[in-house]
Amino acid sequence: MPSDSRALHTGLKAGDDGRSFLSDKSAKVFVAGHGGMLGSAVRRRLSALGFTNIVGRTRAELDLTSQHAVDKFFAAERPRYVILAAGKVGGLHASSAAPADFMTENLRITTNVFAAARRCGTVRRLLYLASSAVYTPDAPQPIPESALLSGPPAPGNEWYAIPKIVGIKMCQAFRAERAMDAIVATPNNLYGPRHPFPSESSHVIPALIRRFHHAKVTGAAEVVVWGSGAPLREFTHVDDVADAVVLLMDRYSGDEHVNVGSGREVTVRELAETVREVVGYEGRVVWDATRPDGVMRRLLDSSKMRALGWQPKVELRDGLQDLYKRYLQSCVTNCKP
Repeated sequence: MPSDSRALHTGLKAGDDGRSFLSDKSAKVFVAGHGGMLGSAVRRRLSALGFTNIVGRTRAELDLTSQHAVDKFFAAERPRYVILAAGKVGGLHASSAAPADFMTENLRITTNVFAAARRCGTVRRLLYLASSAVYTPDAPQPIPESALLSGPPAPGNEWYAIPKIVGIKMCQAFRAERAMDAIVATPNNLYGPRHPFPSESSHVIPALIRRFHHAKVTGAAEVVVWGSGAPLREFTHVDDVADAVVLLMDRYSGDEHVNVGSGREVTVRELAETVREVVGYEGRVVWDATRPDGVMRRLLDSSKMRALGWQPKVELRDGLQDLYKRYLQSCVTNCKP
């Protein structure tokens, strides 16, 4: 095995007893944020693989922003593995509208879980979920992991991105002190099933589904979408990312975070047209170019993840069709936004 700690290691053992993650299915796995879109996908995948001791807590049961509460939880539960998918999330509008909330809540969750996991002494491996928002808009495309801190995050996105950068650096700091085998997955734009269905202030896909469905059931002649529609976006289904999380937990140990992206780009205009078709809305789409486009392109270089044997499986249209079916199942009073 190479001596360089930044190298990608496959088949790495998770503990001194020689058991890898996938051969340790009776071990206690704490999925922080198990009720969220990604956390719930990870939990489903672990259950399907035969893990029998998955631990999750709702926000009401465990306040991750309270160090005392998190310390008490870790001392009582003593998990062997931790997957940190919890945090305050939302689109550009949401983070710009509540910057202090996004900064403080996400920083507290990250620092509290890391500190408690370290003090607990039973955690063999911790995987932290970062975000492609950590990269500067001027990064080369596709964006390699080495582009981290090559420039500031996109304006308006920094309130979410900076805590994620802190999480990446905390993993590196804990590894440097040999305090914990902490690793990072950095996915791009995610979509997939979540209950309850996200609000209008959420990310672009659920917002488009809400708008087109509401226009369809009310007979609206047009739907207004923010921006020019020109930016390119890479979307990855949460089930595919859950597969990547399991693979990283089993096979990876290194200082550098690992990008997780589908490698498939569409313009926002193409995305909106696909959602319109999936929903069955027949009216006009009007683009409000006075609204911000955000970053024009953010495509990840996920070659490191693919070298581990991961390949995305869910095609965008298939994922959107499934998501719309789930939205209809959860609808109340015509699913008004």
